[in-house]
Amino acid sequence: MNNFSRLVLMTVCLCCLMVPGIWLLVPGAQAQSSSQKFATWLELLRAEARSTGISQETVAAAMADIKAPQQRVINHDQKQPEKTQSLEDYVATRVSKERIAEGRRMLRRYPIWLGRIERQYGVQRRFIVALWGIESSYGQHTGKLPVIQSLVTLAYDGRRGDYFRKELLEALRILDAGHIALPDMKGSWAGAMGQFQFMPSSYRHYAVDANGDGRIDIWNSIPDTLASAANYLAKAGWQNDQTWGRPVKLPGKFNFFLAGLKTRLPLSRWQALGVRRSNGRALPHRELQASLIIPDGPDGPAYLIYSNFRALRRWNRSNSFAVAVGTLSDRYNVKK
Repeated sequence: MNNFSRLVLMTVCLCCLMVPGIWLLVPGAQAQSSSQKFATWLELLRAEARSTGISQETVAAAMADIKAPQQRVINHDQKQPEKTQSLEDYVATRVSKERIAEGRRMLRRYPIWLGRIERQYGVQRRFIVALWGIESSYGQHTGKLPVIQSLVTLAYDGRRGDYFRKELLEALRILDAGHIALPDMKGSWAGAMGQFQFMPSSYRHYAVDANGDGRIDIWNSIPDTLASAANYLAKAGWQNDQTWGRPVKLPGKFNFFLAGLKTRLPLSRWQALGVRRSNGRALPHRELQASLIIPDGPDGPAYLIYSNFRALRRWNRSNSFAVAVGTLSDRYNVKK
């Protein structure tokens, strides 16, 4: 075969590669390459997990059925909200009559455990219960997705791979310690677990064995669940002699440059500036440091917030979330 013939043959072969359907082996080869890439990555992850002290048995069992990333998990992670919900709408949706009534029922149902936890951690029971209500409707909606599968997917996807890789290793340690069985380790698409939606790293830092059975079960044990949340808030700087904040009324000509978390003034100063409680009465006669927030702008609701509001933002860095938890706790009509 001369050089010209060889050139013609090579050109035909390249064209076949470029035209879909000519060589059926090409798409299969690409798919196999993608599958092999994930399998190789997963094997390296298994080796890393074992190198950190997690048992071979736990690693093998946890990843035995994982063959590919879960697309629905990736879709959740990449999905952008279609619109921004106002604070009023956000709170109204979460502080419903049903959730208020159920929270009051939980306060009546668990007075002994709530009392013990309140005394031990210095967090008023109404805030623990309100956080419980906002996070999972008092344990009714804790997530149904396998946590390990979700975290493997997010660690492999790459957008926040390093973060989720660390969370995955923490989740494997929880399994290795025997705190929860693999089939019961369910959670949200992002790997948040249990009745207070702890990420695995939060579990390690804050979850506690309140009932003393040797396991920390934030899925099924009410004592462990409630005490873990209280421990988190306590370590976030909770002050048990204060509330979270309060809705307020502003004077007609108010300097809105004073709004924002960076400005802290004593209540007496806010009083002098014309700020009043929502019913028009004077502010409390305490020299608490407070910030003013107006999440929806000058025409929206205004709040003076205290130290405990900032502790709630340690849990979830959202003003709307913290206002919802505080508002729900107020609706229970419990003084403590």
